[in-house]
Amino acid sequence: MKHFRYYSKQDILNITQLRRYETKLGEKMRSVEGDKDLAAQLADSSARFVLFGIPEDVGVRANHGIGGADSAWVPFLKAMVNVQSCDRFTGDEVILLGHFDFSDIEQVIDANAKSYEERIDALRHAVSNIIDEEVEGLVKTITASGKIPVAIGGGHNNVYPVIKGSAKGLNKTGKAEKPRINAVNVDAHADYRISEGRHSGNGFRYAIEESYLRKYAVVGLHENYNSQSMMDDLYSNMNIQYVSFEDIFIHEKMNFRQAVAQAFNFTDDDYTGVDLDLDAIRETLSSAMSPVGITAIHARQYMVFAAANPKIAYLHICEGAAKLDDGRTDEKTGKLIAYLVTDFIKSALS
Repeated sequence: MKHFRYYSKQDILNITQLRRYETKLGEKMRSVEGDKDLAAQLADSSARFVLFGIPEDVGVRANHGIGGADSAWVPFLKAMVNVQSCDRFTGDEVILLGHFDFSDIEQVIDANAKSYEERIDALRHAVSNIIDEEVEGLVKTITASGKIPVAIGGGHNNVYPVIKGSAKGLNKTGKAEKPRINAVNVDAHADYRISEGRHSGNGFRYAIEESYLRKYAVVGLHENYNSQSMMDDLYSNMNIQYVSFEDIFIHEKMNFRQAVAQAFNFTDDDYTGVDLDLDAIRETLSSAMSPVGITAIHARQYMVFAAANPKIAYLHICEGAAKLDDGRTDEKTGKLIAYLVTDFIKSALS
């Protein structure tokens, strides 16, 4: 993987604030040696989760969005390694692998694209031919070793290679009869736009069209920001289930917990990936930040409920930002993601 940067144990300790009489997750988290066979090291480890970052905004920009999804990984990482190690989650259950660095791609495209349209085409080409392939390869290696990938984005474009890699890895181990899985997504958007070239708005569409995703359930869609044509496509597919934010919180046809339970009941016949797009959480910095959405408490409850599933394929949290290209900033995003990840792992371990 040309663009992956492995973390040594010293790299992790360098950002861990050591304190007498306390133990932080960073002191207990495991690492690998980047110059040795990754599959063998994962297979030999008793850790259950492999945590890595995909801090890029190529896919968001390819979807005409505001860049900045590449900025949440470092604040998250610093928050995560400094969480207190405790009985429920010591830290040695996790391999902190490292992160992808695709910054050279954006630099080349920005320097050479002669028009906006040419830039969009180049970004979509880069997502498909570079980012998708590298992310898929890593996720396949992780799942084939019997571990659960925890991917922190980045744009939601990365759900496609995460699904594809998970499906292939689980199939390789014999856990999945065919290379395909299910997925539940809490999101303001279905990310089921047409197959017009890879970007952050059509990852689930590509995964379904290529048969790596069988059943897809999405919770919390905002009626104002999902096109009628896309909603028609969702409605006409028997393997897709959705419930809108309005049906949950405005019309009160069901509560949030019931909506999440319904989604997992729909997908519980196979390994299921867990997705959370941070634009679903109100006032959380992202390319599609909204004053309306679920609360951070709802998101944490979703993590706990999802992790109780005995057939977890992956966890993917994406679209959050600490700084957007338009100048908006919020350093709390990283800490929020750390809460979500620790909730998920604690629940899965209990």
